[in-house]
Amino acid sequence: MISVVDVSKTFRTADGDVRALDGVSLHVDKGEIFGIVGQSGAGKSTLIRTVNALERPDTGTVTVDGAEISALDGKDLRLARRRCGMIFQHFNLLASRTVQGNVELALEITGMDRAARRARSGEILELVGLTQKRTAYPAQLSGGQKQRVGIARALATNPSVLLSDEATSALDPETTRSVLDLIKRLSRELGLTVLLITHEMDVIKRVCDSAAVMAGGRILEQGPVDDLLTTNGSLLAASLFQLGALPPERGTTIVDITFTKATAGRPVIAQLARAHGLDVAILGAAIETLHDGAQSGRTRLEIPGGAEKVRAAVDDLRGQGLFVEVVR
Repeated sequence: MISVVDVSKTFRTADGDVRALDGVSLHVDKGEIFGIVGQSGAGKSTLIRTVNALERPDTGTVTVDGAEISALDGKDLRLARRRCGMIFQHFNLLASRTVQGNVELALEITGMDRAARRARSGEILELVGLTQKRTAYPAQLSGGQKQRVGIARALATNPSVLLSDEATSALDPETTRSVLDLIKRLSRELGLTVLLITHEMDVIKRVCDSAAVMAGGRILEQGPVDDLLTTNGSLLAASLFQLGALPPERGTTIVDITFTKATAGRPVIAQLARAHGLDVAILGAAIETLHDGAQSGRTRLEIPGGAEKVRAAVDDLRGQGLFVEVVR
């Protein structure tokens, strides 16, 4: 549905050139919720703006729903952009228009007649739970309600792709959860492909099927969230499940065990201690409920004993289908 191939983008500034994107490639499947996570300056916003051609890449191609959007202009580009709805961090609502008027704005631009605009806006406002607020103005809305208007406006032209530019970073945690749950529900009900950028791991955990980690204009890793959790040295896994610093060296072996939905809930540590006669210490643990409602997590264990005994314990864990990394 979305294909970005070897895209680079450099901005010229008074202080010199800034390379915002450096050979970025990624693929988002139809109907998938794909999250791009990284700190400020990683290149996330520039990347998402290339998907609807608000930014033109210097090199590379961007294809959306079968159209190479990076090569379009004029009428063809305008038509392609209708298939890409976008929601923004700071809502970007017109203060002089009602909720209904803000949603209808996108339809006015396409030339839709008034009766059809009214009917379509009513459908979308019902979808996002704002029917009772259609005559209210932005100043009369909460932050979560304003973002729901932004989502409704983005969906007005019936797009196949929804782009989210830090859409929840200005909201409190409870409102963030409700907006993310709405995006997830709309994606499933409408068959939307969603590409969202964020610096918050909670966003990735709550809604994303796949994710990419960005830094310095590059993609450092990407793939289905479940696969990244069981990848050696995964940056995403380490950030999702933070286990703290390692203790001082004391002649033991330290391992990290990743529990996925297939293995969470087993009494693994107790069985390990009994079966191998080990005094296992738990150094850290983090369990989370991810996008599919299943629990996943990581546990850091300190295992005493000689190399042969430790190897047998690690082999036992791996034989149970657990992902085990020997940290030290």
